[in-house]
Amino acid sequence: MIAALPGLDARLVSALAESPSRIPVLLGPCGSGRTCALQRVRDGLPAGSCQYIDVERVMSSPEQFLGRVTAESPFHWKAPAHAPAGPREAYEHVLAYFTSARAGDGGPATFLLDEAFDLRLFESFPGLSEVMPQTLDQLASSGNHFALATKYETRALRTLRTAPDRYLVVHAEPVPASGVAADLMQVPGLRSDEAEETARIIVALTDGRAAYVAALVGARGHGPSQALDPIAALTALLSPGGTLHARCRFSYEMRLHRARGYGALKAVLGVLAEEEPLTLTEIAGRVQRTPGSTRDYLGWLEDVDLVCAQRKRYAFADPLLRVWVRLNSRCAAADEHRTLDEIQRYAVARLSAGSVTAR
Repeated sequence: MIAALPGLDARLVSALAESPSRIPVLLGPCGSGRTCALQRVRDGLPAGSCQYIDVERVMSSPEQFLGRVTAESPFHWKAPAHAPAGPREAYEHVLAYFTSARAGDGGPATFLLDEAFDLRLFESFPGLSEVMPQTLDQLASSGNHFALATKYETRALRTLRTAPDRYLVVHAEPVPASGVAADLMQVPGLRSDEAEETARIIVALTDGRAAYVAALVGARGHGPSQALDPIAALTALLSPGGTLHARCRFSYEMRLHRARGYGALKAVLGVLAEEEPLTLTEIAGRVQRTPGSTRDYLGWLEDVDLVCAQRKRYAFADPLLRVWVRLNSRCAAADEHRTLDEIQRYAVARLSAGSVTAR
């Protein structure tokens, strides 16, 4: 269970409570706690006033999407008298639902749209070439309340450049070491100084990502005494069958499939898994492609937030995902000894680089 982040929840609730309400757009990578935050907001609102929609889950044709989001609607909404005549009219009905539905008490309806920017996938249907600009404009002009979320930060920020001022970008922040220490104090027999030190190590190893932190804290709380070592816990979690192995694999494959050039992009990530950060020229030489082609590959990887660039040098956006790639780029899965060796080298690098920070 990903722990609550009171500051994040408060920012979302505050934005929705403004008059007129803002439209918060929650950005954060896989496992950063976006979905849990939206669901906590939903649970805190009166019954009949809010609908949470996982757009990624119900994405299909516009006609099917319309049926799915309205079938379980808690709102008052006058549905059209006739079925939509094609994708364009179906999506117009979707927007009419979002903007004109009313809560059970007659007040504004609140929509929490997880992975909201997946609506752009409707642009592959006839007559729907500008879905996101149209959607953002209509939501902003509605009297209803909205909160959006997505794991594709780069794409969202690019789309929001021309969006109305009602939108408010909210970043899912790393879990603070103080919060991790408080959770660790629930472990029987653990002293406060041990909890604080271990919390700092966990934040360094996970980059403060909520799902990673929760997995490590959970492993510490339920295993034998030797499992209280975060290095051993992380080794088990990243091994085949481990919770973080499955989570990293999902994030890696999901983002690659949303990008272009699957095979070429895996080659670039393989290079960065061995050494980072690297310049464009260095990467091009190692994948034996032209600088122009390599620039395209890196752009596609940045577009789905798999890599990031600082001072023209590229690296993995998620340091733990880089470890997973290193462990899973050979013909057979890494055995326990190689996994432990990889985790130990990773931990030494993170700790010696000053990745343990007080947040």
